[in-house]
Amino acid sequence: MTNTAKILIIIVTWNKQKYVLDLLAAVNTLEYPKENLDILVIDNASTDGTVDAIKQDYPDINLICNKENIGGTGGFNTGLSWAFEQPLENYKYLWLLDNDVLVHQRALTELVNLLEAKPDIAVAGSTMMQLDYPWRINEMGAFIDRGTGLLVLNRHLEKIPAWQGRSAQELLNIDIDLSKYLMHCQPYMDIEYVAAASLLIRADVARDAGLWRDYFIHFDDVEWCLRIAKMGHRVVVSAKSLIWHLSAAAKVPTWVLYYDNRNILDLLQKHGADNATLKRMQGYILKKALYYHLIGKPELAQLHYDALADFKAGNFGKKDIKLPYKSQANKEIISILLDPKIKRVLVSWTVNLQATQLQEAFVQAIKQRPDLSIEFLTQPGGKPRFQIPNANFVAMPKNFTRWKKYWQLRGNYDLVIQSDYEASFGLSWLKAEILYVNDENICRRPAPKFSDVWKAVMRWIKG
Repeated sequence: MTNTAKILIIIVTWNKQKYVLDLLAAVNTLEYPKENLDILVIDNASTDGTVDAIKQDYPDINLICNKENIGGTGGFNTGLSWAFEQPLENYKYLWLLDNDVLVHQRALTELVNLLEAKPDIAVAGSTMMQLDYPWRINEMGAFIDRGTGLLVLNRHLEKIPAWQGRSAQELLNIDIDLSKYLMHCQPYMDIEYVAAASLLIRADVARDAGLWRDYFIHFDDVEWCLRIAKMGHRVVVSAKSLIWHLSAAAKVPTWVLYYDNRNILDLLQKHGADNATLKRMQGYILKKALYYHLIGKPELAQLHYDALADFKAGNFGKKDIKLPYKSQANKEIISILLDPKIKRVLVSWTVNLQATQLQEAFVQAIKQRPDLSIEFLTQPGGKPRFQIPNANFVAMPKNFTRWKKYWQLRGNYDLVIQSDYEASFGLSWLKAEILYVNDENICRRPAPKFSDVWKAVMRWIKG
């Protein structure tokens, strides 16, 4: 099929100079007539030189510079507003892209083919693969569980065995049609939502739907898709159009929790949730706040309370969020391990010293401090996980006897190291400081307070 439709590509960026330059380079390799593509980049007040770099490398593209970071919502609304001001005949389609995706060379062509062939389809999105595991699907569109407010990612984590071990860069130019690799997979399917990481929409439908609801980030594209579906249009995902994006599993939620909880309540309310559902959702949010108190992250619990309060007050847009505990680069752990006040350290079985690049710091600290004791918990009832020479292990039993073990360990350590990806609130109550680690950062925190937990329990019970 020969593609002659004129398309405006809208990209929003903020402090991701390398990513957006890589994306713009990839757009130049698309199998689509270059004369039919215009690019609009909206920069949300980046401070990393993004604007100058774009002007230097891509002087002919349209560039709008916002005076402040107004989020993905504000950025895409800036782009959509610009598009709506253009003559109707200028663009048949708008292609919304995240600034940090890799796009297959036929990603746009396959989306256009769908909309050209099916007039009742208004929105077509790409299948999103995981950048860190390029052979694994992150989502092939999604549905919304209106009872829980959770996104149900279609075909989440399904693998393409033939691609295992290959990089995303290797896959960008090969022939791709996931309907040929996956069982019971059609070339496209109807869903409720496709991410604006790669979303192609008819320009006239976008005008009719209007701007995004001001969520700042998260759930804004979901609400837009639901709104478009209510207008009588189909929203589909393509098995032939692929992009790669960093998976959410590699990201540790912090300030985004506020937006996730506030925005999903508003989305459900706007799209038909009854009072019982909204009340159940609010109770679930209070329960999550209790969890964060239990693991020693009270500031994240407060984000849940703020989200509830602002939803009830009708406050949306950007929130001024200041978190009290600052993260450090992983390499900074050596200064903590060399602190003479830290004499006994316990490491959770969920911490991977190789993935977090902490192994060398542990070895160096032990050599420099003969008085430092570092012990590693085994998996519950499992074998020890050997990560450093001459490691000392503490056996963790299975089932309910684990709680007896936690009690026995109370007061024995100065520092307990846990994984941000899999926290145990039992380990948070050993009367020790807590150090949370992930693949990039560490964050040192005091032990949780029983009074905070009790207040959270009462708040949850009262609803």
